[in-house]
Amino acid sequence: MIIYNVTANIDASIHDKWLAWIKEHIPQVLATGHFNEAKLTKVLVEEDMGGTTYSIQYRAKSREALENYYKNDAERLRADSLKLFADKVLAFRTELEVIDEYAVKFES
Repeated sequence: MIIYNVTANIDASIHDKWLAWIKEHIPQVLATGHFNEAKLTKVLVEEDMGGTTYSIQYRAKSREALENYYKNDAERLRADSLKLFADKVLAFRTELEVIDEYAVKFES
């Protein structure tokens, strides 16, 4: 499984507007059909540059699905953020491969 991770540092001047926007944006990314789920998380570290940092993790259905997202949807969806927030959002993207998953099983 592949996780497409977007880490974004949000300038305080647009924080609330961006947070409302990303909560609408994530369902749009999921609607492309390339991902199974997404998580929006706040990074709990104070940045030297200021602002607030978030991580959005999208679980891709497959490597091919992620490549199709890049080819067919990513540029259009990224343009929305640039148009609305310009240089007030600093984002970088990484791909993560899930090697194994573990969970605690509780017995009753």
